Amino acid sequence: MQLNGHIKAMITSLEDGTAKYQLPIGEELINMNALVGKYIELKYNETIKCANCGAITKKSWSNGFCFPCTQILARCDLCIMRPETCHFSQGTCREPEWGLDYCFAPTIIYLANTSQPKVGITNKKRLYNRWIEQGVVSAMPLLEVKSRLESGKIEVALKQFVSDRTNWRAMLKNEFEAVDLASKKAELLAQIPGLIEELGATLLSDEIINIDYPVVKYPTKITSLNFDKTPSISGVLEGIKGQYLLLDSGVLNLRKFSSYHLTFTS
Repeated sequence: MQLNGHIKAMITSLEDGTAKYQLPIGEELINMNALVGKYIELKYNETIKCANCGAITKKSWSNGFCFPCTQILARCDLCIMRPETCHFSQGTCREPEWGLDYCFAPTIIYLANTSQPKVGITNKKRLYNRWIEQGVVSAMPLLEVKSRLESGKIEVALKQFVSDRTNWRAMLKNEFEAVDLASKKAELLAQIPGLIEELGATLLSDEIINIDYPVVKYPTKITSLNFDKTPSISGVLEGIKGQYLLLDSGVLNLRKFSSYHLTFTS
């Protein structure tokens, strides 16, 4: 199989407890799970096309955009990374219609185990997708609120007691702490009862979701691969976790190279 086209971050889903991955390349979708254990090659053809305006750009910003678009798109604003800084109510959102749809949807604050316990937030409809993209091995929802701004306020409060970061190297090695998520949830929520009441947040069930990844061998040493330094990357695909391909030659973060034009061969 050989396909050519601009790529996007892998599309994820959870099926029977296992993470499923599809790689968009041009108009095609590649079933990446089916390629685990096989030799693949990805060749960068030295062209990047902005995912918004279609302009050819020398660098991919914010996972797939040209620099001018990052200055006008709300999805590239600082508040995407820091939802507690949402400024929609001030009338300064770059894309008000997009902001209404994206920022005022039901949002989940969750507790997850990647390499260690961490707190995070995501759109309710993308809960499992978000967990897979972060390489979560187990997770449970904590609270539901009506907007990203409210979720950001809760996340900031909880960050005093638990990290909001993932040790990506440990995650890719499948090194993680054994954590009693239910006990940790109770411990965390006991720290912010006033904020929960103030925001009218809904307490969610204690259901724990465990996620397996299509991996036959985890790396013991992390070697990062980069199309800007090595245009042709190849090797046996030993697994997929987060948005990373785990090759016997190193690990490749495909999200980082969104909008790159590749030739994919398997």
